Amino acid sequence: MAALRCLIVDDNSGFLQAARALLEREGLQIVGVASTGAEALRCAAELHPDVTLVDVDLGGESGFELARRLVDEHSLDPGHLILISAHAEDDLADLIEASPAIGFLGKPAVSAEAIERLLSRAGGGLDRLR
Repeated sequence: MAALRCLIVDDNSGFLQAARALLEREGLQIVGVASTGAEALRCAAELHPDVTLVDVDLGGESGFELARRLVDEHSLDPGHLILISAHAEDDLADLIEASPAIGFLGKPAVSAEAIERLLSRAGGGLDRLR
């Protein structure tokens, strides 16, 4: 059975490295990392991940806007989108609800299990992705 293929988009290089190491250790395949919207769009087009984790605050860029662009651009295939942030979910609830993402994870909660739980809840379980 193939590992879930994941793209991580975050402007914090320390978080990118830590999340990649953790998720790979937990059995996910990290097919790419991006720190800007432009890199994320290019990676989604080239890599076709099963799931893309998008930080809501990409420095001067909005992760919410990037999520919309990833879904609206028909040549891209970002898989399922999951928003991530160091901010509390309650602070972002309206924006998360209005986004095309299947869910939200606080950065401390990012794990393979949490990602798989969101995918299952969205009807995009691992069996469908493989």
